[in-house]
Amino acid sequence: MTSAISERITTIRESLPPSVRLIAVSKTFPAEAIRAAYNAGIRDFGENRIQEAASKQAELQDLPDITWHFIGRLQSNKAKKALELFDWIHSVDNLKLAQRLNQLAPQLGVSPQVCLQVKILPDPNKSGWSVAALLADLSDLNQCKDLQIQGLMTIPPLGLNETETMNVFNDTAKLAREIQQQNWSHLKMQELSMGMSGDYRLAVLAGSTMVRLGTILFGQRT
Repeated sequence: MTSAISERITTIRESLPPSVRLIAVSKTFPAEAIRAAYNAGIRDFGENRIQEAASKQAELQDLPDITWHFIGRLQSNKAKKALELFDWIHSVDNLKLAQRLNQLAPQLGVSPQVCLQVKILPDPNKSGWSVAALLADLSDLNQCKDLQIQGLMTIPPLGLNETETMNVFNDTAKLAREIQQQNWSHLKMQELSMGMSGDYRLAVLAGSTMVRLGTILFGQRT
């Protein structure tokens, strides 16, 4: 397993611009897979379940320079634990959650990096702001001064063709630029968390700065 993971990481890295951050999505894979990816140079790992991540982090305490990214649906009652375990939260998907994280962060002495999850197209299977709802909430989000709001995250709906997927990524990048041009003091919009194993090449073409890759690095999930 170790050599296969290392070879895949080398291949993917060669295809990515140096400016794009490679996040290895290690959800459902064991700590030993994370260790193999770490030994191949990966320092960013994505998890989507609090309990699973906590267990793996306990096993990997000897690797202190890992940056942990939460990429799953985050319920408000797990916000405190997420702040304790993760450096980044990519899936802040509503104003109430952002305000809850902002309230908890100073109590815990953390200043988390977050992305706002947006749905460019309607999708009942995904959480996130619609474009109109996000634009309406910007003033309130700008008051969340204990969060480092760095940009947008999106996941295209399933079943899109390549052109439709590309449009989602381009529209997300365009939205980030529009928000940036409004010169909010605490909404930086420098990061675009876009692209997974099946579509990351399109996301990179659209300007993604962080790709979240799982099966293409670790193999099929069982």
